[in-house]
Amino acid sequence: MDKEKELREKILKLTKQYYETALQPKQYKKGDRIPYSGRVFDEGELVSLIDSSLDFWLTAGRYHEQFEKSLASWWGLKFCTFSNSGSSANLLALTAFTSRALGKNALKKGDEVITTAAGFPTTVNPIYQNGCTPVFLDTEVGTYNIDCTLLEEAIGKNTKAIMIAHTLGNPFNLDKITKFAKKHGLFLIEDCCDALGATWDNKKTGTFGEIATTSFYPAHHITTGEGGATLTSNAILHKAIESFRDWGRDCWCPPGKADTCNKRFKWQLGTLPFGYDHKYIYSNIGYNLKATDMQAAIGVAQLQKLPSFIEARKKNFEWYMKNLQEYEQYFIFPKKEAKANPSPFGFILTVKEDAPFSRNDIVQFLEKKSISTRMLFGGNLTRQPAYINAPKRIVGELAGADTIMNNSFWIGVYPGLNNEMLEYISGAFAEFIKSKK
Repeated sequence: MDKEKELREKILKLTKQYYETALQPKQYKKGDRIPYSGRVFDEGELVSLIDSSLDFWLTAGRYHEQFEKSLASWWGLKFCTFSNSGSSANLLALTAFTSRALGKNALKKGDEVITTAAGFPTTVNPIYQNGCTPVFLDTEVGTYNIDCTLLEEAIGKNTKAIMIAHTLGNPFNLDKITKFAKKHGLFLIEDCCDALGATWDNKKTGTFGEIATTSFYPAHHITTGEGGATLTSNAILHKAIESFRDWGRDCWCPPGKADTCNKRFKWQLGTLPFGYDHKYIYSNIGYNLKATDMQAAIGVAQLQKLPSFIEARKKNFEWYMKNLQEYEQYFIFPKKEAKANPSPFGFILTVKEDAPFSRNDIVQFLEKKSISTRMLFGGNLTRQPAYINAPKRIVGELAGADTIMNNSFWIGVYPGLNNEMLEYISGAFAEFIKSKK
């Protein structure tokens, strides 16, 4: 055994010992804050991270390649592009449709993209960032997904795409959306940042549209710290996504590689001279949205745990459905479509209008009890300061989005919750309801 290999094995063995000594999850004590989500890991992630750091290959390397291939294979898609966040993944997804490689079908400034009013900003921001106009449809209370009854009314002469999320891991109606998209020739981007592992009619969400996105922020199903991915089975879109992620370059060589095309100095593109170095030819106006190999190393270890994470989330979600059901007179409980099998991101409740308390009343009570809560992200986004004066088209009254903005909140279902925490949460609900009767 050479010295380098021997030292690496010693370091990784000590890394396991360090995890066991310093990073074991702390035992929950009543009164400790119960987060809405958080990282769940063991020595596997730490060993993988340290192993990557010992290479000191700070950009995309062996773990990056493994993570992209493994995630694409798990999803059943051909291509995966790892980026520095789920928000960047969304930006790359929509921007890919502006590529000149799509010819006359490419998105242009002024084109419209259908989305829904209640959700996270970075599902909508790429529409603005590409000079397009969002068409906001209402959001259903219960499923918290787009109101499909408004789809036909939303179509205009410049409508070219649909970009919506499977809210909190609950699939939107993919039968209706895909039929509508096909009828009108629209691109479909499925934002699966909260929905890794959700299915529709036994088929994974993210495989119905042209592009899927996901996020690896610590709150999500798996984490790389910061990180996200854009996936597709379309080779033209995949090349565009990678180009926009990597400065807009035409070259597809990975970091540290050269002349993958075997004609590095034999290209003539634009009005550049023949033979200009292909590594410095730019076919798109792009960004630098790459992630590091160390982030990918964590992702490789996390991906192995994904099935158990999904099952834990489903189990916790069902626990709430069963143990909070007695309060149905006060809350609208989560609903799903018949073909939907959610991969829950959270457990959402909407306080009914005739309840003897408000959303703020119960949220403040739970927070004082050290139970973390969250709103449904930005609520009605059209009421947010950033969007009030921004160009947009609104279909309908957005009454559902307003109800969600005023009355909805959610609590965690992540795998770090245990029975003692769930019982404490249930007890807090009972105490609050009793005080309001």
